Amino acid sequence: MMLNNQLATPQDYQLILSIWEKSALATHDFLSPNDLVFYKEQIPNFLDHVELRLWSIDKQQPIGFSGTSDNELDMLFLDPRKIGGGYGHQILTWLIENKQINKIDVNEQNHRAKDFYLKHGFKIVSRSERDGFDKPYPILHLEK
Repeated sequence: MMLNNQLATPQDYQLILSIWEKSALATHDFLSPNDLVFYKEQIPNFLDHVELRLWSIDKQQPIGFSGTSDNELDMLFLDPRKIGGGYGHQILTWLIENKQINKIDVNEQNHRAKDFYLKHGFKIVSRSERDGFDKPYPILHLEK
């Protein structure tokens, strides 16, 4: 199956938020319900500040999205039904090769994502006790 990407537009933001919410519910079980709502409200503030790409299989319904700035991966979320199918690997490989991605921040409690990035050659270079919103979710700063 061919994985395609296209630049997202503001018309795609509702779809992106829907993918984000499904993915976060499946992968971020460490977040409190109130914090999940808080982050969902914050996500739209960042979409215009990253190179936002929608990812789809054979140009069908998008299965995920990525957001990058400079050489940093700011966000990568997949429809939870597609996690584990090799799509994250394809997306990350494309971003490394085409966008020179070599920095990623990941929630320490998101073990699956942390292990995914470490498996792809990223190394933990530092740790922040609190996230960018000063919430008690440690962040690992990774570099390749």
